[in-house]
Amino acid sequence: MKILLAEDDAKTASFVVKGLEQAAYIVEHCDNGQDALSKALNRKYDAAIMDIMMPGLDGLSVIGKMRGKNIKTPVIILSAKGSVDDRIRGLQKGGDDYLVKPFAFSELLARVQALVRRSSGSSEPSSLVVGDLTMDILSRKVYRGGERIDIQPLEYALLEYLMRNAGRVVSKTMIMENVWEYNFDPQTNVVEVRICKLRDKIDKPFKKKLIHTARGFGYVLEDKD
Repeated sequence: MKILLAEDDAKTASFVVKGLEQAAYIVEHCDNGQDALSKALNRKYDAAIMDIMMPGLDGLSVIGKMRGKNIKTPVIILSAKGSVDDRIRGLQKGGDDYLVKPFAFSELLARVQALVRRSSGSSEPSSLVVGDLTMDILSRKVYRGGERIDIQPLEYALLEYLMRNAGRVVSKTMIMENVWEYNFDPQTNVVEVRICKLRDKIDKPFKKKLIHTARGFGYVLEDKD
């Protein structure tokens, strides 16, 4: 899942980006309102985190322009201003949630997850299961045949994408656009390398293979008979 973070304070941005990436989100960060608006209008995000006070264009103006262009990306507003009037103004401008600085990252993460659930119109499953492979969404732990598998954040994001599309062939382009934060480069082999590493952990120690190559198309995760 992709998150847009618009925050000009380097320290705050750093810890938010690090936390979200550890939670297997893809984060695109910008430190000014104009860049935030450009990204919001031209790219698709599952949620946005928007600081109010930014150079170039303030956060509320960015949100207003997004809503004026019918961009419905759910937005969490970050602000040092915590009065009732400030909160009301932020929500009236088109924000979906409001979080006052300083804040605990765990609360921000919970709010992001809640916004994504609400915007998708469905409840988020607590786990994903394909055959004997289980991913616990809440604890971010992966098991196969009851055995805990240690995977890195990017591997987790790749596996989550494959499991959410279980039984469906996904191309390298789709993987690049949904798991990495840049568009597909036909010259790169980063997808093949990561799939190989994931197979070493998910498939190699087990008799039955779950990650399959659809030659000329991409990859599919499924429990074949």
